[in-house]
Amino acid sequence: MKVIPKRRIMEGKTDYTARKLFLKAGKPRVVFRKTNKYITGQVTASSGAQDRIVASVNSKELLNHGWPKEWSGSLKSMPASYLSGYVLGSRALTCGIDSAILDIGLNRNVPKSRIYAFVKGAIEAGLKIPCSEKVLPEKSRIEGMHMKKDIKNVIDKVNAKFKGKK
Repeated sequence: MKVIPKRRIMEGKTDYTARKLFLKAGKPRVVFRKTNKYITGQVTASSGAQDRIVASVNSKELLNHGWPKEWSGSLKSMPASYLSGYVLGSRALTCGIDSAILDIGLNRNVPKSRIYAFVKGAIEAGLKIPCSEKVLPEKSRIEGMHMKKDIKNVIDKVNAKFKGKK
């Protein structure tokens, strides 16, 4: 008798083994997703099999916080990922979440990638996420020195905007 796998496994959307471990942990999750154009992050709290979104961010929102319009094509870059994580971390703190675990879904776990730039932004905003320092990207990559020299001003501007909201 052939067993048909669950629909979300066949569609490549859910890893039920990892989801079960996240639910057993009982902590809120920082969910990182990337699309072809944007970075999306959410802080979710689980109760039973139901997930409740506590805070969320999309890198498209950076355009409202000082990201230059002419750089709108780079909203999934390393600096945009870092700033999205920073915004999510500050929003999570205002909602009363101070620690969480990382959920990268079906993304590949690549050290020093956009995933960990996002995590570093959330950690620097004050959110406690267990993560090794070895996998976090260098400051020069986060500041976009490999892209444009003047992106550091944008990062400082967005960070200053959210430092006052804590």
